[in-house]
Amino acid sequence: MRILSKPSTATCTLPMYVSYLLAEPKRASCVRLGETISISHDSITRMLNRENYTPRDLFIEVKDEIVLTGGTVSVDDAVLDKPYSKLIPFVQNFWSGKHHRVVLGANLITLFYTDTNGVRVPVNFRLYDPADHKTKNDYFREMVTEVLSWGLKPAWVTGDSWYSGLENLKFIKNNGMGFLFAIKQNRILSQTRGKNTAAAYLNIPIQIGTEVYLPKFGYVTVYRTYFKNEVRHYIGYSPNQPQGTPLPISVFETLHSHHYAIEQYHRILKQVCHIEHFSMRNKTAVSNHIFCAIFAYVQLEMAKVKNIISNAYEIQRTLFFEVVAKFIQTHATQMPFINAHPRPAVNA
Repeated sequence: MRILSKPSTATCTLPMYVSYLLAEPKRASCVRLGETISISHDSITRMLNRENYTPRDLFIEVKDEIVLTGGTVSVDDAVLDKPYSKLIPFVQNFWSGKHHRVVLGANLITLFYTDTNGVRVPVNFRLYDPADHKTKNDYFREMVTEVLSWGLKPAWVTGDSWYSGLENLKFIKNNGMGFLFAIKQNRILSQTRGKNTAAAYLNIPIQIGTEVYLPKFGYVTVYRTYFKNEVRHYIGYSPNQPQGTPLPISVFETLHSHHYAIEQYHRILKQVCHIEHFSMRNKTAVSNHIFCAIFAYVQLEMAKVKNIISNAYEIQRTLFFEVVAKFIQTHATQMPFINAHPRPAVNA
């Protein structure tokens, strides 16, 4: 974050921009914000180009609101659709789970933390940048290393099959944490060590953890579940679980629930916080907009925790009730032509 050497005279500030993202009911833009609060849209653009908000700034804002020890860190990425924006930084072709095809957009990778009290907030993020010459798995390990150095002490890490590679699993194990990851059906496991087979062909029951051997890693618990008539497999591990004893199904259900929260987070970022509504041509401005949208989500989560709102959609849903009611009361009796041409009576 930029350190101020003297009081700021900026017309647009972080709280103003974040508040606008939470209030705007349609498509957010610098021009529309300028029209809304009667300032030049250039001052908003200057703010986005001038500041230097980082993932560390996000963590500093949330760390006092969460229990730092014993929670669950979930990793996932989402494509921010930008179908007509090839010249915007970070935008390129990515596979989209939403569209089930390759689309043009920016790829946001997030570490999402659920603490032991159920408070759920993002604690680190990255925008995929080919100039970094890193994979999403490189970003994942880098982000986990950062949050650990910042003071976060999670007990668990969860993710989808993209992040279930052996290097990531060993990294988590070496840092003293447990994990739950989805795996592909062709992932090689062994119920009898030395007799490897794909997960799909294991002789294991539904919804009951079974201990198996993961080659080049060690013993893990595998779960088989059904979702939308599709068989899915997960592997779990805890450094505190003795060999020969699989992790109980209650652990799987808790961690699976924690991981699902990151899907809700992505939905709210897009539907409420306007994270996809940017058109800047400068990397700094794009990064600052993404930071502001994520910070807007944090404001919603904190308002929910403090029982100010009941859900993330409540502010935008109720914000204009008073304005609409006043318009109806003022204009309902003044509409032209409503009473000028009365309809003929209809015989019953």
